[in-house]
Amino acid sequence: MTCDAPSLSRVFIDIGPFTIYWYGVIIATGVFLGLWLATRESNRLGLNKDLFVDLIVFAIPVAIISARIYYVVFEWENYQGGPWWDVFAIWEGGIAIHGALIGSVMTAIIYARVRKLSFWQLADIAAPSIILGQAIGRWGNFMNQEAHGGPVSQEAYNNFLQYLPDFITNQMCIGGVMYHPTFLYESVWNIVGLILLLVLRRYNPRRGEVFLSYMIWYSIGRYFIEGMRTDSLYIIGNLRTAQVISIVLIIFGIGLIIYRRYTGLANKKYNGKKV
Repeated sequence: MTCDAPSLSRVFIDIGPFTIYWYGVIIATGVFLGLWLATRESNRLGLNKDLFVDLIVFAIPVAIISARIYYVVFEWENYQGGPWWDVFAIWEGGIAIHGALIGSVMTAIIYARVRKLSFWQLADIAAPSIILGQAIGRWGNFMNQEAHGGPVSQEAYNNFLQYLPDFITNQMCIGGVMYHPTFLYESVWNIVGLILLLVLRRYNPRRGEVFLSYMIWYSIGRYFIEGMRTDSLYIIGNLRTAQVISIVLIIFGIGLIIYRRYTGLANKKYNGKKV
């Protein structure tokens, strides 16, 4: 479907020679709201109020580095033959959420061991914060006009997209063509997931199952939404990396819940009482 509409500026504010972009502001907002949510829950459980502040100091830089490494590995052909420093040019774009999650989880495991805490307890508290941050962060992709789907058909526009606010459809008008706002689809999916995780937490599930439920829910949505995107990383041929990883995480998450219940590793409750 063709279109002709003005797009929103990527720039939040210019301060002298410095430019602050909406992408950074939105990502920072997601991080701070996620931190607030995790800190609020850890305080309620009687844990150290600075527990997640300390964790995030280590987790954020590791997540950024691992997200970049993940992206470069699967896009290595684009970096061969070019200047070696291009692999560090993160300001030009090129990070992957699965890479960030891997780095964050590894950091949390080490952090829990050093602080002599339960990793699963930390993960359960953090799960709603992570999916909230992802829901907000996708709007950064919206401002950058990236991570979108393929062209919109006239039928799809008439059936659904015409009911979206103009600022969304206008921003998805790129080069005279309207594209599917997959950022919006994933953001809505994650908000629904946030609500479900908060409800699940109220029923005091076995420890670890809030985080594993997050992993399963997010992966299901990501699998289907990834199939619509035009900027996917590919592992082999036409196999989209994010879809393969999503299938692995769904199977792993379900299997681990069953295994931990069967072996008694998940006998501890989320917090030992109704919320």
